Amino acid sequence: MARKPKTFKKESISVAFAVEQLDKTVGIPVKPLNAENAETKLIVESNLHRPGMALAGYLDLFTHQRVQVLGNTECRFLAGLEVADRVRAFNNLLKFPIPCIICTEGNQLDEKLLSLASNAGVPVYVTEVPSTKFMFLLRDFLEDQFAPQQSLHGSLVDVYGIGLLIIGPAGIGKSEVALDLVERGHRLVADDVVMATRKEGQVLMGSGTDLVQHFMEIRGLGLVDVRAMFGIRAIRFQKRIEVVVNLHPWDPDEEYTRLGMVEETYDILGAELPLVMLPITPGKNVTVLCEVIAMNHLLRHYGYDPAEVFAERLAERIRKKGMASADPGRGIEYFEHDYE
Repeated sequence: MARKPKTFKKESISVAFAVEQLDKTVGIPVKPLNAENAETKLIVESNLHRPGMALAGYLDLFTHQRVQVLGNTECRFLAGLEVADRVRAFNNLLKFPIPCIICTEGNQLDEKLLSLASNAGVPVYVTEVPSTKFMFLLRDFLEDQFAPQQSLHGSLVDVYGIGLLIIGPAGIGKSEVALDLVERGHRLVADDVVMATRKEGQVLMGSGTDLVQHFMEIRGLGLVDVRAMFGIRAIRFQKRIEVVVNLHPWDPDEEYTRLGMVEETYDILGAELPLVMLPITPGKNVTVLCEVIAMNHLLRHYGYDPAEVFAERLAERIRKKGMASADPGRGIEYFEHDYE
């Protein structure tokens, strides 16, 4: 019985985790300015906020649940105030349970304001990155963290740059096809469990799990470590899912696509992906067919659709000769003497 896909989405992440990952995976060093423990402070959405109006005293639309970013404008506004006014303005932020404050472009808060933030339990950080670039990268990281995810039963392989998600019932041979594709020079992303993440628009990114990574289970053979056996060239850690290939036993009563004029789709997290239903019969070279599926998708991506070209050619022949007198005709008018 096929496994039911599991869908989930993070509700929150800790400020400490976000800061660590910004440095570790995104490449943005973020330095703490106070000793506040950020493990208990939670970020609950990907949107960011620059609290200029809140510092000025307008709090009606203050989105305090977001990460607060202080750039040149906010920091210079605070620095230009008298001490009492500066404290009053900064306290406008601390009245609310904000997750953290991040100063960009190396801006610093004075000791008085840092002390107020520490007393309120609000961690404060600084980065040398300019505000616009920092907010873009931080928002992209948070959108990835809060993106919907789904675990899929199948194999994901990069074939000629196209992410093929191979699905089908248990025991149909998905892992064997993926292994054969790897042996032919293509790259494995994940086997058995594929973690799909919905990015912006119709973009779906796929990866393996942290446990399985690039191990494969082949019935009758056991576990295969693709990275150790084929080398680093044979794997990828992430790839966009672009085409779904559904392997299933041949059913003589089912109508299969022959010309490809009608495109079927497969829904994953609300994104509609092209679907190819591939019936399995003894002796069929599924690996080569998967390569052709990837190349055909590339042709369509660059504006060439074989089905449309053939349909236009057929319509032109019908217009010239009519259905009654149409004959196949030879593809060449004269056979040269070189009989190869």
